[in-house]
Amino acid sequence: MSETQKYRTLCCKEQWLGGIFEHIALQGDALALEAGAYAGAACLPPVDSGEAGFGWRRLRLLAQVPPEAAVRVYARASDRKDWPQWEQLRGQALTSEALRELFGPPTAQTDLLLQVSGRYLWLALELAAGGARRPRVEGLSLWMEGDHMVDYLPAIYQGQDFTYRYLSIFNTLLMGMEADIEALPRQLEPGSASDGMVDFLARWLCMEPEKGEEDLRARLPRILDEYETMYTVEGVRRTAWRLTGRKPWIIEHFAVDPNSPACRNPALYRRLYGEDPYRFFLLLPQGTFEKQQDMEHFLERMSQLLPAETEMELVLLKPCIQLDWHTYLGINSRIGDYIPAAIDDSVTIHYDTTIGGAYP
Repeated sequence: MSETQKYRTLCCKEQWLGGIFEHIALQGDALALEAGAYAGAACLPPVDSGEAGFGWRRLRLLAQVPPEAAVRVYARASDRKDWPQWEQLRGQALTSEALRELFGPPTAQTDLLLQVSGRYLWLALELAAGGARRPRVEGLSLWMEGDHMVDYLPAIYQGQDFTYRYLSIFNTLLMGMEADIEALPRQLEPGSASDGMVDFLARWLCMEPEKGEEDLRARLPRILDEYETMYTVEGVRRTAWRLTGRKPWIIEHFAVDPNSPACRNPALYRRLYGEDPYRFFLLLPQGTFEKQQDMEHFLERMSQLLPAETEMELVLLKPCIQLDWHTYLGINSRIGDYIPAAIDDSVTIHYDTTIGGAYP
């Protein structure tokens, strides 16, 4: 069978607006019954095939129809665009009797084969609900070009209505499988995959959705490169940056080893950084975490993403000009600049604060 099957799809609000509605409301881009209504109808504007005598055959209805609800489809085709009876429907009750008188009987609900011919096609949808759950029409697709299984039979069988309907069952199954196979490569691309497929790919690659679906779509194309460097210094820095949104500083043991001959103050370094060669320090600004729970969650996630046998110590840097433990020039302290002090009702002077003098 030919790989080319062309459909014209109606699935957005702008395509519905030219129609005539009774007890039908737009819910986003879908058609649904109005609140409190259990029956309604919509007569859609004509669809132009561009070809006189065009044979309208297949229709796909994209709808959610609960067991206690129903959707009926009426169709009429003509080579003339003007149809005075359609305009006369405005302001009239769109009952089942009125639709049958105008369009004829509804199409078969099992296959939605239209079996009408003409350049212009008018469609009417009748929605009915028998309970709390209502039907919802999200769109419909009209077959415009392509072949059918019956086209490969001898000519004597091609004009038989039963043969066409019977083979349409298998034709629909086959075309559905071909469409799924054709769409499979797009489902493996993070940018075009469905939401469910993105979640599946993330679980397949052991990814945690820390920041939602958009973060997963952005990370999936480069996740294998991330895994290659995950347990390096750059990988740990990238992980902390991704989880917090702040660029961290990392101090490793070899850079502050108190036993190194180049260390000028072993006692200070030993007190500040210890002597454990498997421990490193991750420095972040003090305002990185809004709540204690956020910091605990960060530490838990980092413990799962660190290299084996390593230990991380988190240091939150306070912005200050006092030389104290974990004071780093150019990171949380500066020389040659200052912030003038202002004393007002929002300032508290602590017992260890000295103004205008020096420590005794």
